[in-house]
Amino acid sequence: MTPKWRELADKLAERIRSGEYAAGQRLPHIRDLVEAGEGSKSTVHAAYKALEAEGLVTSSRGHGTVVRHQAPLKRLGIARYDKAKWRDGDEVAFIADRVASGRAYRRGEQTQTVSRTTAPATVASALGVPEGADVYARARLVKEDGRPTHTLTSYYRPEHVEGTRLVDPAPGPAGRGGGFRVLYDAGYEIDRMREELHARTATPEEAAQLRLAPGEWVVELHRTAYTADGTVVEFAVGVHAATRFAWSYEFEVPDSAREEAP
Repeated sequence: MTPKWRELADKLAERIRSGEYAAGQRLPHIRDLVEAGEGSKSTVHAAYKALEAEGLVTSSRGHGTVVRHQAPLKRLGIARYDKAKWRDGDEVAFIADRVASGRAYRRGEQTQTVSRTTAPATVASALGVPEGADVYARARLVKEDGRPTHTLTSYYRPEHVEGTRLVDPAPGPAGRGGGFRVLYDAGYEIDRMREELHARTATPEEAAQLRLAPGEWVVELHRTAYTADGTVVEFAVGVHAATRFAWSYEFEVPDSAREEAP
């Protein structure tokens, strides 16, 4: 059974997302919601604390509980993988998104767990290994100001990453330049990427991890990274809170007819 405070938090969150409560607007006083029959003082207080934890409101003495401005993060497409960022600099992909969005970041906002596991069918097919073969899974949770924005789990063949920083679970990117720089230093330079996206409702586990209301949507990303000779050196699955990102792509328009002309 859903707790009363959670039901109230979800109701208020929907009003915020629909624009009924606009950015900068103060939510009703706790006593007003109590008098309106929304629950006890402790119930309303718990609902407001949940909204604050989810990044929808801020609370301060003297100002009450105010709806935050919810400008989405810009999630770059091609530009986030520019080699000048990670090979020659130290701007890993999620930091590139923050920079492009004009947002602050801390390297510790990315945490991860690393495990050696068996490859499910999708991962095995992408990496070109038998189903059930050993692979490394590097699962990251990325936050902004303590609020989760997305998860990303990268899968690697052991022979590509054994003994590298990619199997180190320490918080933050895998050293200067992140994972792509680690692969580059190991002799596997990323040459091209394929990204596939689809939208769906979050699972209960994802909703809990990303602090989403029931029924919220996510964008699932499948990313495959290749070297120049076609070797797949990373297959990643990301789950992004749909309302927290704006996806941005800029690229040259191909002209295959011109390329094929003698």
